[in-house]
Formats: sequence, structure tokens, C-alpha cells
Amino acid sequence: MDADVVEAVNTLTSRWAKELQPGNTVVSGLGLWPLLALLATAADEPGRAELAAAAGVSASAGAAKAVELMDTVDSAADLHAALGVWVHEQLKLSESFDSVIPAVLTGTLTGDLTGDKAKLDAWAAEHTDGLIREMPLEVTPDLAVVLASALSLRTTWVRPFKEQIKQVYDGPWAGGSWHWLDRTDAELDRVRVYDGLTVVTVAGDADVDVLLGIGSAGARQAVVLGGLLAASLKPGDGQSGSALIERGEPGQEVAPGVTIGQTTSAAPEVKLSLPAFNVKVEHDLLANRELFGLSAVTSQPSGSGHFSAISPEQLVVGQAKQTVLARFFATGFEAAAVTAIGLMRASMPMNRALRLDVSLDRPFGFVAVHRESRLPVVAGWIDRPTEPE
Repeated sequence: MDADVVEAVNTLTSRWAKELQPGNTVVSGLGLWPLLALLATAADEPGRAELAAAAGVSASAGAAKAVELMDTVDSAADLHAALGVWVHEQLKLSESFDSVIPAVLTGTLTGDLTGDKAKLDAWAAEHTDGLIREMPLEVTPDLAVVLASALSLRTTWVRPFKEQIKQVYDGPWAGGSWHWLDRTDAELDRVRVYDGLTVVTVAGDADVDVLLGIGSAGARQAVVLGGLLAASLKPGDGQSGSALIERGEPGQEVAPGVTIGQTTSAAPEVKLSLPAFNVKVEHDLLANRELFGLSAVTSQPSGSGHFSAISPEQLVVGQAKQTVLARFFATGFEAAAVTAIGLMRASMPMNRALRLDVSLDRPFGFVAVHRESRLPVVAGWIDRPTEPE
């Protein structure tokens, strides 16, 4: 996988994560990045440069890099990825259209709003294995082009958790009873500390891991998520769990969320404890259009419009949305994201050995990472435990 693209996706995800409002949430920069890269290749200036900068890719290479990335992601054992583009059958296309948008991605919108919606929804459901059943766009008469990505991830833990209902007595979640997960693990170095951030890797049984990150009490969501995404690119850095346990004493907190405990096992181990969580969020990307390089292409166009490589008709980005979910449970993790951008016709409206006790009993972050490439799939924040479906 292209290391520069992985870094670009991580950068986009981190920039987005730092702007999120407090609370339970999840985003997929991976779902958005290929759409921005495709649009960068298709756009005219000034939108072309703005989109390329937001995606961290050259405009001329954006479309090819987008297709290559999604094909590579789709080849992973635990991941499925798809790109789709639908064009209204009455939209006149530019001669350069096929060089910008690969023909294999292209479908047709008929103008039958009910039929077009059903078609788009079916695509979203098919490519997320039913986890997301609707395309996050409103199908309107002025909808001329839809660009969409779909991602799904299902992984099973190498070592499953035990689940129980737990009453929490201390901290910000005190007074609640939650579905709580616990397990022990002999691999101390799945715990690492990066500059005041504790990161725990929960290994999947194929090629995806989930990283959990917790900062000191009161640490800001943006700081924890930004640090977690940075750490995801450097899995061997930071201070190891083995080093923590060597210098700690029973009852001592040696890192955020990490206290030295004791076990009846003959060798040191890690006990990981956290709430199960189930988060689903819908994002209106135009609420932060500057963040995603969408300012110019959402403005009223002049001359030939913003996307003359697609059509000589004036087109403007009128909708940009993402639906994304993540579930962490006793036996595994699953996530899905559908991201869609709609181009509108501009002329219309738009033995008592020591162990590490790791307890995520206050707000924490998470990111699912493709192990070999370190590509972040989804990243999120748990402000308060949720009830699993």
C-alpha cells in the first residue's frame, strides 16, 4: 500500500478528529479521502488546488490513487471497500469524463427519485454487509452526479473478552451499570505509552487491530485522538508495558489508566477492562467545508463551472455526508461507513506476579488500523458507555 497515501488518510482523519464535538462519535477519513481525491482530479481551479491540499495528493494523480487505495483495502481479509459514481442520464458529459472517472465505477441516475433512492440504498447495504442500509444523501430533482464510498470491517478477537453487567462507583461514569468487558493477556507490550497517552492494541485474528487510547483525567478529546492516530503510525515506539511493570509497585499508577496489580498467574500479564460500545453517527461534511477543501466547489460557479472535466454544464457540490458506525463487543469489532458527495446542477436550488491493570473507566479514544500498512479505517471517541444492540 502506498505509504504516502496512508499518511495522507491518517492526516485527514486526525484533522477531522480534532474538530469533533465532545461526546460519543466516530469518523472514517478513509471513507472520505478517495472522494476528495477523485474530485481533485475532476475539478477546475480554484477548487482543484483546494481539494488536492485537503486530500494531500497531487490533483493529477488523485483519481488513480483513489481507485488503487480502495482496491488494495478491498483485498484485505477483514475489510471490504467499494467506490461508485452515478450520473444522471440527461447530463451531458465532457470528452474527458472517462479519463477522470473509471467506467467500471459508473452507474446511471434516471430522475425517478424513488427508483434512484432505492438503487443507491441497495448499493450501500450490499457493500456494508447490511450494516448501513441507506445512502446518506437526499435524492432531489437537481441531483446530477453522486460519488460514494463504502467500507465495512468485521474482525474477531484472537482472545475474546468476558462480559458482565458492572456498576461503576467512581469517576465520570459513576452511578451507571454498563455492559463491561474484561480479559487477561500475557503480551505486556500490547500496552505502550506515548507522551502521556496509554495505547492498548487489541489484536484481530486476521489483518486488522483496534487501538484503544486513554489520556490523563481531563485530557481533551482532540488531544487523545490526535495522539492515538499519530501512535498508530509508529506501533513500536513509546514505552513498553514490560518497562512499566519493571519499575512499578502494587497499587501504583504508572501511566494514564494503568495501575500495577497482582495476579495468581506464574508470569506477569495484562488485564484489560472497558465498556462494550456501539456508536452510529451521521456527519454533514459541509458544516466543515473548509476542513475538507470543499469551499470553492460549493460556491456559485462562473464560466464553465467547477467540474468541466465531468460535464460542460455548471455543477456544484450540494451535499456531502457520511454515515458511520463502530461496535466493540466481547468477541470482536465491526465498523462500516458510507460517504457520499452529490453534485447538483448549479442552475437549480441546492504466582502473584505483577500485572498491568488497564481500566478504561473514563472517556477514551479508539482507532481501527490495517496492521501491515497502518492505514486507519475508523477512529472515534467514547465519552460515555453505550448499550450494545
